[in-house]
Amino acid sequence: MKEISLSPKALLDRAVDAPSFTKQVNRWLFRLLFMLPATLIFSCIANAQQYQGKYFNNVDASGVILDGYDAVAFFTDNMPVKGDARFQYPYEDAVYYFASQQHLDLFKANPGKYKPQFGGWCAYAVSLGRIAPIDVNTFSIVDGRLFVQHNQRAVSGWNKDVPGNIEKADKYWPVVSKNGGKQVTTEEEKGFLNNTDHDGVTLQGYDAVSYFTDKKAVKGNPSFSARYNGATYWFSSEKNASLFKDHPEMYAPQYGAFCGYAMSLGKLRPVDPEIFDVIDGRLILQHTQDAYMQFHKDLRGNITKADANWPVQIKKHAGKKVKFDKPAK
Repeated sequence: MKEISLSPKALLDRAVDAPSFTKQVNRWLFRLLFMLPATLIFSCIANAQQYQGKYFNNVDASGVILDGYDAVAFFTDNMPVKGDARFQYPYEDAVYYFASQQHLDLFKANPGKYKPQFGGWCAYAVSLGRIAPIDVNTFSIVDGRLFVQHNQRAVSGWNKDVPGNIEKADKYWPVVSKNGGKQVTTEEEKGFLNNTDHDGVTLQGYDAVSYFTDKKAVKGNPSFSARYNGATYWFSSEKNASLFKDHPEMYAPQYGAFCGYAMSLGKLRPVDPEIFDVIDGRLILQHTQDAYMQFHKDLRGNITKADANWPVQIKKHAGKKVKFDKPAK
């Protein structure tokens, strides 16, 4: 049985170094406070503008939708065509640019015909209960409706069931837009059981892939995220996020990121993300060092018990607010 572990001794050594590490973090945060790049500030301003008004649109800092591309050209030219600021028209809290006066007039006469669906956000993301930016080159027109996706991975997901995904996106868009684009729990996700925070983030924001590639716990960044089986994952890099998206079943923690030892006892308990094993390619986390040691007293037997108890816990708790069990005595 192949095993990669962060032992209790290693954890103790890390705890001894904690004061020095804390000082380093404080110095770093102090410098960061005064060194935020202007681009980050402008990005925050742009995002704030997206929440203003009646409509929730994917617009830039100037309120321009579709990255400035001509909405009409997708229909008339069957390709993305960059718009011109000289030909612009405000509609539903967004500014549209067009390549010509003719296209502007066409849009003005019937904006509902040409506007992008779901406020110009990625259609596939909306079908999954969230938003994502777009690449205009991924557009498609279905039954006279303009859909745009985030990237080729989104295109592939969307094309697996276009009618079904349109139905889901139409269903979730009112809730997603009302929620400011924040992830909502879809009907499909209610069949899963995960140890997440109130925002749906699992592993306390730690990078699931790093447990395998770096053999250690690494804090993730919300800028690099993925959604899988009802939980949101954060990653330390775009590379790790991409690895996860290609094969999420390889990197996702066992037992919904609940404590492995507690699961062997048929209980739901939280975890310490820095106490873990990768055993036969499976990521298993524990609540405490004691749980880690108890689990390892009969590693194979406890894994067998946890595997047997997990489906029972899913059936009992999936789709409900998770309440941790009391510690085992």
